[in-house]
Order: sequence, then structure tokens, then C-alpha cells
Amino acid sequence: MLKSKLTLVGAGPGDEMLITLKGILALESADVILYDALANPALLKYCKEDALKIFVGKRAGRHHLQQHEINRMIVRYARRHGNVVRLKGGDPFVFGRGQEEKEYALKHGLEVEIVPGISSAMAVPAMQNIPLTHRGINESFWVMTGTTRAGTLSEDIHLAAQSSATIVILMGKKRLRHIIKLFGEQRGMEEPIAVIQNGTCVNEKIAVGKLKNIMTGVEEKQISSPAIIVIGAVVEKHLLSIRQSVTSLAYPN
Repeated sequence: MLKSKLTLVGAGPGDEMLITLKGILALESADVILYDALANPALLKYCKEDALKIFVGKRAGRHHLQQHEINRMIVRYARRHGNVVRLKGGDPFVFGRGQEEKEYALKHGLEVEIVPGISSAMAVPAMQNIPLTHRGINESFWVMTGTTRAGTLSEDIHLAAQSSATIVILMGKKRLRHIIKLFGEQRGMEEPIAVIQNGTCVNEKIAVGKLKNIMTGVEEKQISSPAIIVIGAVVEKHLLSIRQSVTSLAYPN
């Protein structure tokens, strides 16, 4: 009897090398792969030659398929072919709607397995030498969406601006000016900020500065969505790492 199964796999932040070994093993055993726009298509090379590979990607303002359609596809393909891998950028449970797909699959009798992924919220700053926590600077970090389901700025951002935490905002590029104004009122316009597009990928772009001048950098670098916004004193560690790299090149061992 055909075993109908959904495997939710986190593809990592973009660099194909940052998927987990368990994620690769899941791809190798998949009968069908439904993959997102933020999942590196190079990962499809790990799939079986006869596996069905179907793009169901969604980006801000350009939804290829609605979520309810994807849910139905998961069940339909699992019943017809067996093991469906849902390949999602980052981690499926960090603003990835993985829980919605899991619940729908379970409701329709599918077995479900979860393969966590490296979230872009942590990996992208790290690859730019921005630690989310640093002793003596901050005691926590917050990860939040910039835009709610209703299309408005998240209320949590108002609370975050009043904290001393490092703030990582996903899906907030379109509301960057509003975010700058809000944090400027609470933390001052000298607060460090970084905006990173296509993090960990070969076409990555980054603008680093203060709240008062970051828009200039974003416009000069032509940074667009999807981008991650990092706000807090730890962003200065990025600039420190650049200065140290320059020094090491000037004075090699």
C-alpha cells in the first residue's frame, strides 16, 4: 500500500551548502518536491531523476499559488505518489507557514515529518559578522515580521523599539522608512542598522549605517525585497570585522 507522507524541509537561508544533511537525505528519498522561491533550486540536484519537481514559489506581491492551493497539492500528490517534500527557504516554522501545512496534512491522514532548517534570521547576520547577542551589549534578540497578514506594520515592532534587544525584521523592506522613524523616536537616529538582500547568496547586497543615513545606502546599493533588517549596537561588529580584514591584508603575518 502506498504510504502518503509530507516531509517539511528547511532549505536554509540561500547558500545551497547551508542545508542540513537530514534535509539532503529527505530530498534523495522524495517522490515529489514542492519548492519555494526562497529555496535554492540548486538543491534539486539531490532529488531522484524521476521525482516530480514543482515550483510553488511565493514572493512579496507575486504569489504563484495561494496557500490553500499548496495545501491541496500536498495531499493530492502524497496520495498519488507517496512522499512529498515541501522545500521551504530558511526554517519551515519561522514565518514559513509550516504549521498550517502540517495541520492540513494531518487532517487528511498524511504522515508528517519535520526537518528543521537554518533560519535566515540568524544565518544572514552571522555571515556578515553581525552577532545577534554579544556580552556587554545586549541580552536578547527579537525576530519578527515587518508586515502582518492584514498588510500593516506589526504591533510587536513598537514594543521592540523600546527594548535594548537586537531586532531582526523579516519581510519589512517595503516599510523601512516607517521602521526607521519608529526606532529613531525610541532609540535615536544614531542607532546602527543593516539591510541585507539575498543573504548568503552570490548576489547578496548589504547596506550598513545609522538610522539617520541608511536610506542613502539602501538606494545606492539598489536593495529590494526580500531583505532582512537588523537593528542594534551589534551591527557595529560588521564594520569592525571589515577594518580587521583590511588591517590583516596590510600587515600579513
